[in-house]
Amino acid sequence: MISVEVDAITNPGPAYYMINCAHPTHFVDTLTPGAPWLERIRGLRANASTKSHAELDEADTLDDGNPEELGSQYRQLKQVLSQLNVLGGCCGTDERHVEAICQACLPVFWSHLATARLA
Repeated sequence: MISVEVDAITNPGPAYYMINCAHPTHFVDTLTPGAPWLERIRGLRANASTKSHAELDEADTLDDGNPEELGSQYRQLKQVLSQLNVLGGCCGTDERHVEAICQACLPVFWSHLATARLA
């Protein structure tokens, strides 16, 4: 497992990991619900496009995907990645994507804050 290897080299390990430069559909199946290592993923900067890196490398124009769909996917990922608190965009994203991510995720973040205060 990569996290064990990184911890062995960096003792005690990085503060957290980020997922970068991939669309959520490319990695969501690897996020095993309840796996302890998921708590170490605190950042996400996804690509806008669902195309593979090979397809994007061959493209003549940058695929900007669907901002609202990406925002919704971020919101779904927040349910699995409970520690997620650094959100942004990578290849193909712009202010439309960031706005959609904020619109989709702010209610989730606010509900987590309210729950934390009540506890």
